Amino acid sequence: MGERGAGSIVAVGLVAVVCLLGIIVADAGTYLRGRAVAAMAADAAALAAAPVTFAGFGAGGSPAEEADRFAAANGAALVTCDCPIDRTWRSRTVRVVVTVPVQLIMFGVRDVPASSRSEFDPTHLVAP
Repeated sequence: MGERGAGSIVAVGLVAVVCLLGIIVADAGTYLRGRAVAAMAADAAALAAAPVTFAGFGAGGSPAEEADRFAAANGAALVTCDCPIDRTWRSRTVRVVVTVPVQLIMFGVRDVPASSRSEFDPTHLVAP
C-alpha cells in the first residue's frame, strides 16, 4: 500500500526532464541560428567596408559607416571596425566585429558575436 502513486511521481519527473531537454535543444538551436546570422552580417559588413577604404564607390560615408549600414541591414550591430582609410594602391585588410541579440528561453536576451575580415586590393580595379 505504501508504494501507491510512485509511478505518478516518476512520470512527472520524466516529463520535467523531457521538457528541460526540449528547452535546452531549443536554446541551442536559437543560439546557432543567431551565430549564423551574426557571421553573415559580419561578412557583409567587412565586404562593404573594404573598398570604401580606398574610394567612396557610391558610399555615402566612411568605411565604418558603410560597415554599420550593412550590419544593421542584416540584423546585427557593429561593435568594432578596424578599417582605416588608405588612399594608396597597397592591398589592405579590414576587420569587423558585430553582435546579434538572441532571445533564449533559459537565459534571456544574449548578444552573439561574430567577426570577419576582408581583403581589398585596389590594383584589381585597373584593367591589365
